[in-house]
Amino acid sequence: MTKIKSTTVIAIKHNGQIAIGADGQATMGNTVAKSNVRKIRKLQDGKVITGFAGSTADAFTLLEKFDEKLNSYGVNMKRAAIELAKDWRTDRYLRRLEAMLIVADKEEILIISGTGDVLEPDNGIAAIGSGSMYAQAAAVSLKKHAQKLTAEEMVKESLHIAADICIYTNHNINVETL
Repeated sequence: MTKIKSTTVIAIKHNGQIAIGADGQATMGNTVAKSNVRKIRKLQDGKVITGFAGSTADAFTLLEKFDEKLNSYGVNMKRAAIELAKDWRTDRYLRRLEAMLIVADKEEILIISGTGDVLEPDNGIAAIGSGSMYAQAAAVSLKKHAQKLTAEEMVKESLHIAADICIYTNHNINVETL
């Protein structure tokens, strides 16, 4: 069975706003399986926004686990992320899941991976997926040279640039802000 894979997700913190966006393409091998997948989710009544890349079923499993951790730790996002990463790395079932998450609240952005990493980007930009480096490069330039743009505008433009380059990223973009 071919896995659904590849995408671009980016989060930017800029001028007091955090925005996360993703394209809508899901592929199976070298075929576009769906063009309007929603890879951005709000949790905890909109206090936390998440984006995922990788296998869709695996990502939904991780999102459920992350939401459980948020409930357990009083919506302390960093603590919930660390606890999820610990479980993800050590649990026999979770260890096989192939996805990555970007999570954000009003204060910070984190990347969570199955290798036990919980990374907080230095520059307020986090990106995952096949087009992540294109979107991240665009975002760094936009942040440096287009100070008047909002975080949401930067996310949209970064994703459009990535979609122009990465065959696994499309222009059907969803963005959520805090």
